[in-house]
Amino acid sequence: MALLGAGLASPWAMALGLSESDAASGVRAALERGAQAALTNLGRTDGFLGNPQVRIELPGALKDAARLLRTTGQGKRIDDLITSMNRAAEQAMPEARQLLVSTVRNISVEDALRIVRGGDDAVTRFFEDKTRSPLSTKFLPIVTKATERQSLSEKYNAVAGKAAGFGLVRKEDANLQSYVTDKALDGLYFMIGQEEKKIRQDPIGTGSAILKKVFGG
Repeated sequence: MALLGAGLASPWAMALGLSESDAASGVRAALERGAQAALTNLGRTDGFLGNPQVRIELPGALKDAARLLRTTGQGKRIDDLITSMNRAAEQAMPEARQLLVSTVRNISVEDALRIVRGGDDAVTRFFEDKTRSPLSTKFLPIVTKATERQSLSEKYNAVAGKAAGFGLVRKEDANLQSYVTDKALDGLYFMIGQEEKKIRQDPIGTGSAILKKVFGG
């Protein structure tokens, strides 16, 4: 872990009235709380499907096409497809836990101080910068396996094929596994962001002395 000099106070920490140890401990606590809350909420049945804020819908062009397909008696196929996409995202969430925990434990003092000084989404941006690429690599095979098991690719392609007849499918919407993986990660960071807002708005309400000290301003 990249540390500043042992026993040397960072100008940032001094300006904030915090020791480097306090800043790092507070940010670790915030990161851990945000990650655990997000994974708990999303990594369960209906974690995505039952939450309109992160529910994965068909991509724009296919969503437009789905409205037309529903008028031709394809409503159940569309609903099954959307459910399967969200189930795949829910199943991928537990895979994120180890990497998120490792990221928390290895945060540098410099990064901790930047987060304290940062905007209201500094925790979330830090997590996304550090973990989006490796989590995408971890999630993709899980999503792929889930979609294969549920014949999701076949369902998606069937809808996409019909949508193509309306000229509504774009090339970038064609890779189902990548689309679901990206949306799963969007949902993860969104939920981490929601928890970060709670911490910053009411650090006392978290019941954590270190969060109160670092984010209580």
